[in-house]
Amino acid sequence: MRRVTSGRAGGIRTGNGRGCRRRVAGLVAGGGATAALLASGAPAYAVPVASASTSPTSNLTLSQRSCVSDLVASMTVNQRVGQLIWVGLDASAAPSGVDSTVRSYALGGVVLLGGFHSGRTSVATTTHHLSGLADPRVGLFVSADQEGGYVQQLQGYGFTDLPTAFTQGTKWAPSTLVTQTTTVAKQMRVAGVNVNLAPVADTVSKSFMPYNRPIGYYFRNYDYSADRVATDVNTVVASMHAGGVAATVKHFPGLGRVTGNTDTSATGITDDVTEATSGYLIPFKSGIAAGADFVMMSSAWYPKIDSTRQAVFSQATISGLLRGSIGYQGVVVTDDMGNAVAVQSTPVGSRATRFITAGGDIILTGNPATVGPMISAILAARQKSPSFAAKVDDSVARVLALKTGRGLTTCS
Repeated sequence: MRRVTSGRAGGIRTGNGRGCRRRVAGLVAGGGATAALLASGAPAYAVPVASASTSPTSNLTLSQRSCVSDLVASMTVNQRVGQLIWVGLDASAAPSGVDSTVRSYALGGVVLLGGFHSGRTSVATTTHHLSGLADPRVGLFVSADQEGGYVQQLQGYGFTDLPTAFTQGTKWAPSTLVTQTTTVAKQMRVAGVNVNLAPVADTVSKSFMPYNRPIGYYFRNYDYSADRVATDVNTVVASMHAGGVAATVKHFPGLGRVTGNTDTSATGITDDVTEATSGYLIPFKSGIAAGADFVMMSSAWYPKIDSTRQAVFSQATISGLLRGSIGYQGVVVTDDMGNAVAVQSTPVGSRATRFITAGGDIILTGNPATVGPMISAILAARQKSPSFAAKVDDSVARVLALKTGRGLTTCS
């Protein structure tokens, strides 16, 4: 769900270079596992990796958990299903551009696309309007890609002009990464954006950077090696939380070994290297250990994990690897399922049902015209299959628990 929105890597270039670039997530207020690791004298790159993640309900009180259960039970089937779709609002459209879609289908979120470059006041006007479309009991997730460099949807007065993630990861001092990321999160929150579709946890080797169109070509990776990327991802997730915004680790299980961009191509998107035990998964594990609110799936192919399905539609990848082996219990989202070329051979409705069947939760689409067919397909599958219906309700419960933890429901 990304678009290149700037013609430059841009932004601040501070710090003392690679010699001081080891990140310390514990610099974020409250310390944490990385701070303890540093105190122990272990190498700073030995990022803490949890075998299981915190679930969205873990930080809720017993009364909040009960309230979420009651909230799910009180919602109609259509309202529940709507929570599992986010639709894109393009910057070229009026703030009301997706009103009918959000209202008609009781959608759970909106993604700001196309480059909102007129500053914070303009963005806040849009997000305030969007918030008025939501069910009074359940607020909207409003998200944007605010990585830095070529991918930062929110620009103009009130938003920091960030350099690329690669500059952040290889040039900034540890304290700079913490303070700048926290500042960006606060800016997003003030503008009414409560989810950052970042950080990128993909690793791209130095020699492959020019050939890796989705990540390396645009310097969206924090570094060349997985352990260094992992430390930065851990820090960014924690700093996003410190600034009051949810964080999204992407694109699982990694886009660093393909040549094609899944947004624009159906070729060159097979990774013949990554497997279930690859070190390339370490940055994702690190982001999860830091409390990532969302994990975004890649739409590429990983035959050493699942030879028959793209990752976004793969039960082996989502339920088996991400939720099973790694132990992630949080919300799983897609990359763009509306316009992305990589999924065009899959019928629109099936993109939604196959993702949920595989163990996913929220479908993102940049094309409002695809929302209706997706909703219809989910409703039909839910009516036909009790097991699918249970998956839908489990996903809704995860989403509403996360929204409660983020202050977006009456249970909060």
